[in-house]
Amino acid sequence: MSKRAAGGGATPATVALERAGVEYRTHSYEHDPAHPSYGLEAAEALGVDPARVFKTLVVSADGRLAVGIVPVSASLDLRAMAAALGAKRVGLADQRDAERKTGYVAGGISPIGQKTALPTVLDESALAWPTIHVSGGRRGFELELTPAALQTATSATTAPLSR
Repeated sequence: MSKRAAGGGATPATVALERAGVEYRTHSYEHDPAHPSYGLEAAEALGVDPARVFKTLVVSADGRLAVGIVPVSASLDLRAMAAALGAKRVGLADQRDAERKTGYVAGGISPIGQKTALPTVLDESALAWPTIHVSGGRRGFELELTPAALQTATSATTAPLSR
């Protein structure tokens, strides 16, 4: 897999991957602000199975922020996320808190290169794919990499998180 494809551009995510020596490929598409789902828009625009495109969700777990990464074709199981983090209560984080801690805007939050590295859990379904897609740090910009490379770049653990 090449490191950069045409139309990429540097983001904190790509800078972090370059520094870590992680192989990845970039994919850009024209973002439609009217589309109801950032993740499904990416899957459609890139012609990729939605089960292979993963969304980055910032959660509040017992008052601490963390990241869950699940396929765009599924939902995050908050109880499973709580179990994976050893937390009693988990809910989606306030958008402003998520943006402030990660340094990214909603719809473009990447699990990689966050301003404050958050504990990260990757849905185990990712391990079934040779490569997966995650946000590259802005709307209309995706990164393709192996699940192992994502784990390396984020220190993520895996668990069954989707429903």
